[in-house]
Amino acid sequence: MPLRQYLARLGHSSFVRAVGVLVGGTAFGHAITAATMPIVTRLYSPADFSVLVVFSSVMAIIAVGACLRFDIAVPLPVEDREAANLLALSLSCAAAVCVLLGLIVVAAPGPVANALRQPALEPYLWLLPVGIFLAGAYSALQFWFVRQRQFATLARTRIVQSAAASGVQIAWGLAGVSPFGLLLGHVVNSGAACLGFGRRLAADDRRVLAAVSLAGMRSAAVKYSHFPKYSTIEALCNSASIQLPVLLIAALAAGSEAGHLMLALYVVQAPIALIGGAVAQVYLARAPEELRSGTLGSFTASVIAGLVRSGVGPLAFAGIVSPLLIAPVFGAEWERAGVLVSWLTPWFAVHFITAPVSMALHVTGQQRMALWLQVAGLVGRVAAVVLAAALPGHHVSEAYALSGLVFYTAYLFVVFRVVRADVREIGHKLRRSLPACAAWIGAGATVAAVVLVIKVLA
Repeated sequence: MPLRQYLARLGHSSFVRAVGVLVGGTAFGHAITAATMPIVTRLYSPADFSVLVVFSSVMAIIAVGACLRFDIAVPLPVEDREAANLLALSLSCAAAVCVLLGLIVVAAPGPVANALRQPALEPYLWLLPVGIFLAGAYSALQFWFVRQRQFATLARTRIVQSAAASGVQIAWGLAGVSPFGLLLGHVVNSGAACLGFGRRLAADDRRVLAAVSLAGMRSAAVKYSHFPKYSTIEALCNSASIQLPVLLIAALAAGSEAGHLMLALYVVQAPIALIGGAVAQVYLARAPEELRSGTLGSFTASVIAGLVRSGVGPLAFAGIVSPLLIAPVFGAEWERAGVLVSWLTPWFAVHFITAPVSMALHVTGQQRMALWLQVAGLVGRVAAVVLAAALPGHHVSEAYALSGLVFYTAYLFVVFRVVRADVREIGHKLRRSLPACAAWIGAGATVAAVVLVIKVLA
């Protein structure tokens, strides 16, 4: 197909336009974070980031199930009235989890901090239930706007999130209040989004929200009971399979390994934050319609090919150049993070492709299969880190990266089977994505060669 014709077809694709809007907002927000991160890494030490990684990991594990997964059901109903009751149900569940966790951390902050092997976290544990509620509320409200296909609102919110979080972290860092500034900025990220969503919701959807009632919430809870029954445990296992090994690394690894791992994760997650999240939201908005029309397999294959073309190349580029550029950009004490980026890159390349289309299991009613996949992933990934910690060399972060690669590769094949994707169609579409990936790899090799020559000559 001629390039002009291909670009014209892309311009008329509602899917591509929606992704473009979200990517634009995410890119701007990520640019703010990327521009301020070298400042943040000089205001806070790797030890401070180790405290943050424990805090954010615990928060991520619990927050993903705080709404009992009624949040991801919000885009599915045909009627807005039912979706509004699901939204209210999600927010109520998040509030209940917040109160319960708040009682625990207020009653026993010392034992909780000691159980996490992070005594420095004790004075700030009160932030944890607040952050979990805001993260749960953000997820529920975000899915409401996904349902409404208000992707411009989502895009603007991401810019506000990044600016607010970075501003808080820099302000408190300059004041010398660490690691509190890092933790507060992490919580403010979700809080700023909730504020923006709430204002827009009250302005545009007040009539629909007036239909919310206890009877409607009970009816929605019964109709979508398979989400808390299966998807909550599945989501907790998915989050725990990523975050629990990080907690183990923080507890078992020497020095500030967890802090270096967190910076490496930030660098390698950039394409996922930039494109993957946007594609996931648009995919979820479109997938029920594609399923009803019998084209979910072809649609999923096209999305995967687009993800390979747009994101795998930048990830490979980051994996090649990071070992040489991390220290000059973020500071000499962060050199270990650059090495970890290279180890994490294969895992996140597959994760980048799999995560957006993994919602196909929920759209097709395969919550039980998703649950067992995540349970297997959790057991396997925790076992890999524990085994690596027991072996000479203590390459726990490397084992964590390899276990992620294995798990998400298996998950991708399951998605192919569930959506009944045609293998030949997938292969044909992937072949068209290879030149873009090769160009990124070549650019990375060129940059790495230039940096090495400069170092030798210096």
